[in-house]
Amino acid sequence: MPVLALLTVAVLVIALIDVITRRDDQVKHLPKFAWIFFIVLLPLIGSILWFALGREYEARSAPMSFGDPRRWQKDTPAPAAPSASRTTEQQIADLEREMRLADLEEQVRRRRAEGGSTGAAG
Repeated sequence: MPVLALLTVAVLVIALIDVITRRDDQVKHLPKFAWIFFIVLLPLIGSILWFALGREYEARSAPMSFGDPRRWQKDTPAPAAPSASRTTEQQIADLEREMRLADLEEQVRRRRAEGGSTGAAG
């Protein structure tokens, strides 16, 4: 009997770890929180249902040999080069233009505030 209890606890722990570490798009039929609750509430049945129905299995690709270069490639793609790369000088010119616009907007706000207070008196 203790073997069955240990087996149930082991399956429960493995299922919980698997649910928690999965991305949300890899979980099917229920949200992650519901699967966790279900597995804790009914450990053996919930764990079996999780592995049978709840998780998204990745499609298996063609088998690789030890020397296959695909084995050593990272899963993440290389970052793409920006389509509109700008030089530092262009970025500085843009920032200076933004600063001038901000100064002009501040001057307009100040003049409107001054004009609003003096215009009411005259």
